[in-house]
Amino acid sequence: MLRILLPLLFTFSLIAAACSSTSGDSEDANPTPTVDISEIETGELRDFGPPPEYPDGPWPPETGELLGAVVAQLSLGDNPEAQLAELGETGDARVAWALADLQRFVVGPPVGDSVNNALEALLGIEIGGITAWGDTIDALIAWDIPVPDGYFTFKRDFYSRVDPRWEPLFTDFNTIDWRYVSWGGVLIDDREPGDNGPCNCIPALDDPVVTPAADGDWYPDERIVFGVVINDEARAYPKNIMEVHEMVNDTLGGRRIGIPYCTLCGSAQAYLTDELDDETWEQPTFRTSGFLIRSNKMMYEVNTQSFIDTFTGAANSGPMAEAGVTFNQVSVITTTWAEWKEAHPDTTIVAEDGGIGRSYELDPLGGRDDNGPIFPIGPRDPRLPVQEPVLGVFTEDGTPVAFHVGVARDLLEAGERVVVDDIELELDGGGVRAVRADGSDAGGHQAFWFAWSQFRPRTQLWPHDYQPEDAPEE
Repeated sequence: MLRILLPLLFTFSLIAAACSSTSGDSEDANPTPTVDISEIETGELRDFGPPPEYPDGPWPPETGELLGAVVAQLSLGDNPEAQLAELGETGDARVAWALADLQRFVVGPPVGDSVNNALEALLGIEIGGITAWGDTIDALIAWDIPVPDGYFTFKRDFYSRVDPRWEPLFTDFNTIDWRYVSWGGVLIDDREPGDNGPCNCIPALDDPVVTPAADGDWYPDERIVFGVVINDEARAYPKNIMEVHEMVNDTLGGRRIGIPYCTLCGSAQAYLTDELDDETWEQPTFRTSGFLIRSNKMMYEVNTQSFIDTFTGAANSGPMAEAGVTFNQVSVITTTWAEWKEAHPDTTIVAEDGGIGRSYELDPLGGRDDNGPIFPIGPRDPRLPVQEPVLGVFTEDGTPVAFHVGVARDLLEAGERVVVDDIELELDGGGVRAVRADGSDAGGHQAFWFAWSQFRPRTQLWPHDYQPEDAPEE
């Protein structure tokens, strides 16, 4: 590892963790008609001014040499002030993406100041203080500054010096926009499948011990659970346990599933991981990589070192991407423990100690994410507040739709229907589920608006004329 960065890795890991309805058809004689949602353009909340200049083509050889010299000196614990100053004078704003990668790990004087000075020279904006890295990334995203081919190689080599275990994740076959990939403040979980031992990472929980609902009285009724039903078998995953592990690999209803939870996005999904050819693939197991992409957790499959898109289940790097693997979703219901067990009296719940003898605080994050995204996300869709809960789902023709959860729940509880194209919502244990016209599970999941909208920027929004003052009262 880079000697100057090693202590910072563990410092940051303490303060910035990576992400970290079943009913019949409505009997209403006059159901709410399908909503006609108009196209609404996204917008930016912050203006960074006109973009800086940058040339076309690859980085000149001298730029690559300067970047290599900077990393080499950082490895020795030195301040590459002269080389950073030269990079700031190149007039190539694309170099700022590489400097922002350095900026994520190197903070404070003197090296952090040298990096910030070079960025100010390149971008023409003031950079400094505790928000320096976030300001840099937000500006680069807002301007959509491109990167040359050499950027991927630089990023792979730099991150691999920070922690060699990351190197296999940087595969040539990928569909990832590496500009937006950053360190989430924790190290990689590279434990073998089934290993629930300690690690210096966010540890996935494999095959947790579960108990009947009657033995789940340790968990307060008003606390949030993520409920999943497969083949009529229901299970509740308590939010406080998910906030610690952020990933569960489990068996439910005879099916293998992987459940990532991105605390930063307010989003839990459940993917079927037993649908691949056993002769080609080992049973997939999901892990946390330690990376984020625009404040969204980046998970990977540990056997193949393939990144899997947390929101869609599509492999976007490595052997699984080459094979075109996409994992199918089943619905995750976000609700309270009281409402879930009332609707599903035969449900199980993850045991109080997870089956690994661990104790879990009821609020392990202490409200860390309550005031909006703590990592840069770039332009924000102004149609809803950034952390407004929506249920994201795809129609049969692939159109993304976001349903405002509070409004939908109120209408459903009043006996109204909520329908968009072939998707209809229904109540399930106090939460909301999306089903298709034939009644099959549409695999929707709840998330914060900023997370769904930034990865699906042309998403339709239901209701299309929603205003914040229309929000249901608490």
